[in-house]
Amino acid sequence: MTGSAAIECRNLYKIFGLRPEAALAALQQGLGKPEIKSKYDSVVGVHDVSFSVEPGEVFCIMGLSGSGKSTLVRHINRLVEPTAGSIFIQGEDIGRKSHRAMRKLRAEKIGMVFQNFALLPHLNVIDNVALGLELRKLPRDERVATARRKLELVQLSEWGEAWPEELSGGMQQRVGLARALASDPDILLMDEPFSALDPLIRRQLQDLFIDLSRQMRKTTVFITHDLAEAIRIGHRIGIMRDGRMVQIGTPSDIVNRPRDDYVKAFVQGISRLTVLSAADIMEPAGNSDAALAAEQHWPESRPAALLDELIDLTADSDLPILIRDCRGAPAGIVRRRILLRSIQGK
Repeated sequence: MTGSAAIECRNLYKIFGLRPEAALAALQQGLGKPEIKSKYDSVVGVHDVSFSVEPGEVFCIMGLSGSGKSTLVRHINRLVEPTAGSIFIQGEDIGRKSHRAMRKLRAEKIGMVFQNFALLPHLNVIDNVALGLELRKLPRDERVATARRKLELVQLSEWGEAWPEELSGGMQQRVGLARALASDPDILLMDEPFSALDPLIRRQLQDLFIDLSRQMRKTTVFITHDLAEAIRIGHRIGIMRDGRMVQIGTPSDIVNRPRDDYVKAFVQGISRLTVLSAADIMEPAGNSDAALAAEQHWPESRPAALLDELIDLTADSDLPILIRDCRGAPAGIVRRRILLRSIQGK
């Protein structure tokens, strides 16, 4: 963890029940989650979780239902108070902030998008998007202009006067995203925002979010139960189980080097073609390899090329692929045998 982190969570615990302090002490002494429930009538929601998110990073947290991921994300804006541990936003310990200061932080620096669209039915789309700005008492002309700009970002510029009931689920979620962006927050917290949508609409909104992330570089914590979604969207992924963070890594780390059987079970159904890159599987190359490649007309690619791109290069040839870095120097070699084994996960 670094001092430059946009978000940092240190040794977070959350225990729900009437005796959280006693349950926490027992948990820290090694008592298991079932025993905590039986002895203290308490539920362990988050168990000693630490991680940081860098500015502009999309950090996905995933796990099965009940793993603690939604509880964890609500600690970041203190909608849930930790039993123990600390949360830092841009270097500030938010546990030390007053309720008034936290309301200001949420209004100005943190936007949240929920699975439930949470649009107010008595307000039209423009006023739903501008609601946070109205609560901050900005003049109506200013907040409407801002809301129109955000609706344009989410491709709903012609729907400002519509009512929520007139919109599809995907459109309503776009309005929710525009509302979160209206205050120009530094941080976005997204709790399974696309999971209630049909697969095609979900894919379209993922594409929209990826494009917006590249444009706006908002620090984002994105909660999902879908590893394929996490791999598409996240720079890094944290996988939770029973309140613990069991592995944090890049998509290729998670797929290529699962830490335990639980993570392995998650990655079994994932296609490696769109996760692993040449950099993950190439062997070292030297100047002699480059000379041989030029002589034999090897196909060439770059370290970031995904496996499905490399397959196209080897479809009509048994020749190795020469991987060149951004300066054009030989960076590695991908042989067909290694490529096929990598696709198989061997």
